[in-house]
Amino acid sequence: MLKAESKTAGGRGVERAVGERNGADAGRARDHAVPDPELVERAKRRRFTAKYKLRILREADSCTQPGEIGAMLRREGLYTSHLSAWRKQRDRGTLEALGRRRGRPKAHPLEEENQKLKGRLERSEAELTKARKVIEVQGNVSALLGELLGPRSAKVDESSEG
Repeated sequence: MLKAESKTAGGRGVERAVGERNGADAGRARDHAVPDPELVERAKRRRFTAKYKLRILREADSCTQPGEIGAMLRREGLYTSHLSAWRKQRDRGTLEALGRRRGRPKAHPLEEENQKLKGRLERSEAELTKARKVIEVQGNVSALLGELLGPRSAKVDESSEG
């Protein structure tokens, strides 16, 4: 059972259960119960390219007036810790290395081809083994049929002649 109340600010009605005590609690409870579909579940970590870092460092180094660096950091959404870490990286010469992607390096094309060929070889050998077993079974069946059918037909021929 829901009823509309028009005692709230602006005269807008608030729907709430009959047993609830005040309208403020009803609005807050409803907001927390339903997740906002616009929000991302997990924040995505920002990644900055080496080119971007160098551009920001050049821009920060060119600032001469008080407050310019702070304005630039606010505009870019950065922190002073970014600048200090990037300056250290630039001084050590590691900024070029940061431009490369993280993780395992890609395999050499010849190694990839080698792995594919090894897989094909293993599958072919498995098929060959299976084919050999089939041929062996067929040979055994043929020999059995030859033994079963061969002597009887000879005996049948002998008895019909006599």
